[in-house]
Amino acid sequence: MAQHSPHPGGASRVRRRALLGTVVLAVLVALAGLAAYLTRDGRSPSGAAAAPSSSPTASSSPAAPSRPHTGSRALPVPPETRDPIKYGKAAAAVLWSYDTRAYSQPELRKALRGWLTKESKYADPASVDKVVPSPVLWREMAANGQFATAKVNEAHFPQAFTQALQADPGAITQAYIYAVTVSGKQSIAWKGSPAGGAESRSATLAVQCRPDRPCALVGVLPSVAP
Repeated sequence: MAQHSPHPGGASRVRRRALLGTVVLAVLVALAGLAAYLTRDGRSPSGAAAAPSSSPTASSSPAAPSRPHTGSRALPVPPETRDPIKYGKAAAAVLWSYDTRAYSQPELRKALRGWLTKESKYADPASVDKVVPSPVLWREMAANGQFATAKVNEAHFPQAFTQALQADPGAITQAYIYAVTVSGKQSIAWKGSPAGGAESRSATLAVQCRPDRPCALVGVLPSVAP
């Protein structure tokens, strides 16, 4: 028998993600589109992370620090920077990295949420939760000692975003949120296969960089903008 969620937040999260996908394109076409997303009504707290569809040996999960591990329990810590490009690079490296040998799935999920802006009306925690493997998948990955590292090759403001910013520089001053597209490579390894494999990655992130404070992550956009 099919079960229906008693919580209206589920539908709200779906609606928010659909809005995010639509508005991200608007962000790249006009900053007014971004403002529409950021000020939308009906936001609700996100729930549990969605299970990724990838297999344990090809998971595009997140979670390693933006720098190499300095200890067995190292978790990702956001950098202190006011540069959206630098922050976008660091965030992408975290989202493409993880180490099931070093920390648990709840620890990783909590650490990644620590990268989000504290301005709740802008933060989209559901988009970050989505890249964390489900508890079941994490256990399977941990049994294999699976881990992933990331190398960021390049980051830039999408062309349409830059054009919109040039056309209306003042539009961004409401929330100071930038679109940043990052490309790189994710390398995955596990017990019995230290060489593992590697594949290219790319993502467009929404990054908030107000003039008076360090940058923070707003969310992961569902589509990559060139």
